[in-house]
Amino acid sequence: MSRLTSKKAIVTGGGQGLGRAIVEELMRQGCDVAIHYYKSAEGSQQVKQAAPPGIRAECFSADLTDESAASAMVSEAVKFLGGLEILVNNSGDIIARRRLGEVDFDFWRRVMDVNVMSMMFVTRQAVPHLQASKNSSVVNVASLAGRMGGHAGSLVYSTAKGAVLTWTRSLAKELGPQGVRVNAIAPGLILGTAFHATHTTPESASETVAGIPLGRAGNPADVARAVAFLASEFDGFITGATLDINGGVFGC
Repeated sequence: MSRLTSKKAIVTGGGQGLGRAIVEELMRQGCDVAIHYYKSAEGSQQVKQAAPPGIRAECFSADLTDESAASAMVSEAVKFLGGLEILVNNSGDIIARRRLGEVDFDFWRRVMDVNVMSMMFVTRQAVPHLQASKNSSVVNVASLAGRMGGHAGSLVYSTAKGAVLTWTRSLAKELGPQGVRVNAIAPGLILGTAFHATHTTPESASETVAGIPLGRAGNPADVARAVAFLASEFDGFITGATLDINGGVFGC
């Protein structure tokens, strides 16, 4: 029996890319899942309809950079699930590649809102429900860029993902006494997602793969399995950690 059987999870940005793969893996291992989406309504419905027999899944739309919308989404999701034991903070985006001279305040704020503030809004609303479950897990999706700085034009995104890593360590200390474990993953080049299809050229991807010791890019399933592992460690000793998923690329 999976340690995730009958557990209740929220996955933000669960309608496409890494989020969709995470939802599919959690459901495969027995979780009931609330699938958050903002723009990917069709993908969210598709993954919901693919839920295995006996697994409950529902879709919830919200702009997570809006505090009231984020709070309402969590409340509605918890009501549907009947509790909460797992929160996967997956939503995030680079928005666009801009070098320092091209970064204005509005762009800086937008990237920070999408990647950091949204996570804070969702997590703050979810924490009382996670604490009520006695043993629960939060998994935050960061990035190798948060460790190494990323490629040119990812200055603000890398800064935001670095903040996610620090947020994870700090929140783990704060919530540990209540039985809530908080960990992060830091994926490297994960192809097969809209993120890299939009923001990474084939030439850049090939150059990156050439420097990966395992000799290939990652795929969404590589990430989903890691998230499921961290989510399932309810009584484990892993908290405040970041699991690197990059094929052996050195991360500071």
